[in-house]
Amino acid sequence: MKDSTKILVGKIVAPQGIRGEFRVQSFAEKPNDFKSFQIVCDKCESKEFHFVRTLKQNVIIAKIDGINDRTTAESLRGTELFVLRDDLPKLKSDEYYQSDLIGFDVVRDGVKIGAVDGFQNFGAGDIIELDNGKMVSFIGADVNIDEKIITVL
Repeated sequence: MKDSTKILVGKIVAPQGIRGEFRVQSFAEKPNDFKSFQIVCDKCESKEFHFVRTLKQNVIIAKIDGINDRTTAESLRGTELFVLRDDLPKLKSDEYYQSDLIGFDVVRDGVKIGAVDGFQNFGAGDIIELDNGKMVSFIGADVNIDEKIITVL
């Protein structure tokens, strides 16, 4: 789903238990926000998504109506979870969503090293994925929204 009206907020990473629950890696600032999110995903079109509990800092346990066993929950692995942009809170002037940064130039020491293609987080902080295949740390980066430039260390 490459749709600017949808914002990626999580990804199903593994089944949890035997009753159809699963783990979600949360990309939200606060994983508990999943309690109020209206989730949109390919595999939960007409089914209801439910927040169950927070497991750890960026992982929650969730359930989708009609998914009642581990095998079916396993089939959801890799499913991306979105919210509609209009359902997200309004931002302050100095805030942004990472999806707003896609396409921004990334600069190090005054030299453009690529453009933002996406973001990853493997547990040690956000990483900018560049259009040339390289990855750089987002930690300590300076974002200039007006000029569409991210300066990294």
